[in-house]
Amino acid sequence: MTTKPSVLFVCVHNAGRSQMAQGFLTHLAGEDIEVRSAGSAPGNALNPAAVEAMAELGIDITAQSPKILTTDAVETSSVVITMGCGDACPYFPGVDYRDWKLEDPAGKGVESVRPIRDEIRKRIEELIAELLPART
Repeated sequence: MTTKPSVLFVCVHNAGRSQMAQGFLTHLAGEDIEVRSAGSAPGNALNPAAVEAMAELGIDITAQSPKILTTDAVETSSVVITMGCGDACPYFPGVDYRDWKLEDPAGKGVESVRPIRDEIRKRIEELIAELLPART
């Protein structure tokens, strides 16, 4: 790729899954990939169990906040990943759309969020290997 890839993670509330995915990709890819997340109906705050689960791995996502999904965010992304919640994104040619079926961490304790977090990390590592093959 000649330009830096841009990834947008989307879930309904932008409080758990998409925030953990953004945290992992930012942490693991650094400046090599532009990373954003958004929600179709953003919550008021991050999921505390998601924050705690990420902190256990040394990744602080507390500076993030739920954001509304915009047409511009989708249009300017190389890859848009919905998190298995049936969110509909505006369609733009050239954007790679994917749906990751992941359990919703809403209302769950950190013990239940850890397996979701770990699955997200595995998928993020695969995504990095795909988008930045020279790094692997």
